[in-house]
Amino acid sequence: MLEDAAESIDVLVEVCLDSADSAVAAQRGGADRVELCDNLIEGGTTPSAGMIAAARRAVDIGLQVMIRPRGGDFCYSPLEIEAMLHDLAVAQDLGADGVVLGVLRPDGTIDSEVCARLIEASRPLSVTFHRAFDMARDPLAALQTLIELGVDRVLTSGQEASVLEGTELIAELIKQAGDRLVVMPGCGITARNLRRIVDETKAREIHVVATAEAESSMRYRNRHCFMGTELRSPEYHRTVTSTEGVRELVGLATAE
Repeated sequence: MLEDAAESIDVLVEVCLDSADSAVAAQRGGADRVELCDNLIEGGTTPSAGMIAAARRAVDIGLQVMIRPRGGDFCYSPLEIEAMLHDLAVAQDLGADGVVLGVLRPDGTIDSEVCARLIEASRPLSVTFHRAFDMARDPLAALQTLIELGVDRVLTSGQEASVLEGTELIAELIKQAGDRLVVMPGCGITARNLRRIVDETKAREIHVVATAEAESSMRYRNRHCFMGTELRSPEYHRTVTSTEGVRELVGLATAE
């Protein structure tokens, strides 16, 4: 519980991650909810059906599933929209509690027609509009569009490289949204800045990453062959969600 003058604010902690094992680690650390993605190096894309099913069996906290067919921009072709609609149905069938999506027009406005189709197909799951919002031309107008579309929450860094630089805009968005939509800060929240961000924005939900390096279990390692391109992730270690890292962030978010 964080104190703000006479008002105390309960802060929900959502952890962004890319595996069922990391979802288990986040739950053990006290996370309220997880956002399951693939390809975090590209900001997150849709995880496989198998990964969603494994995560759903492994955890009983809230499970949000990213619906994003590729990295890059958020202006999608008709075939990509078709893929997103299919992935929404898969997420529903596999027991997700919510989905995370977003579509923009070439001019930087929210594509309200396509988003309305996706939101309708998502129900009764909750819908989060992801950081496509941070690429929108006019954040206040974009927020109003999302409110009119009935989106449940929007994830944002305040249109900056990290939440710390975007706190002023985030605070303004939270004030504008009121009780109509949850504005959830995310990107660059750490144990060092969490309380400051919550105090300055009055956020009631936050989106965090809590990773640690994990060595591969492979004892034999072929150093002459790689699975990625020239710019690639290391072959024999990966990032995983840290239970202790999540526990620290949750503890800060619920401190008296």
